[in-house]
Amino acid sequence: MDLPEALIPPLTIATVLGSGVVAGVLLSFSSFMIRTLRELAVPDGIRVMQSINRTIVRSPFILAFIGTTLLAGTLMVFAFVTAPRGAEQAAVAPWLIAAGALYLLGTVLVTALFNVPRNTALGGVDPASVDGAAAWEEYLTTWVRWNHVRTIAASAATVLYAVALAV
Repeated sequence: MDLPEALIPPLTIATVLGSGVVAGVLLSFSSFMIRTLRELAVPDGIRVMQSINRTIVRSPFILAFIGTTLLAGTLMVFAFVTAPRGAEQAAVAPWLIAAGALYLLGTVLVTALFNVPRNTALGGVDPASVDGAAAWEEYLTTWVRWNHVRTIAASAATVLYAVALAV
């Protein structure tokens, strides 16, 4: 086993942990945080979510999110490069590729295309405005739907990375 191949197990462990952390944070929004925000008065719900959106990009979560993105991409490259070298690598490669695709497409790309633009739009909403209530309802409906997709993708990727470790 050469150096890149020797890196696959520890990088996979780090990616299991990272994707699990990301899945857990996303699950918290899907399972109870958004419901809690819905219980607040509309201007308060908007203000709290605006604050969350400003804070999360400067939190340790963003390190887990971006770090896992880099690890997922790295493991996919390793999987493509090392799979032809032998049976052990060929057995692990499909799991790493599937997990990486799920994380990168279902979590990262969905975040970039659907959740971040909604966060940006909400950041420009005056919570006390007449249009605030309509913007908030639209945000809650569409943002949560895409958050469910991200949660499922990150959770499934976590499982597939764990399977890759067991193969």
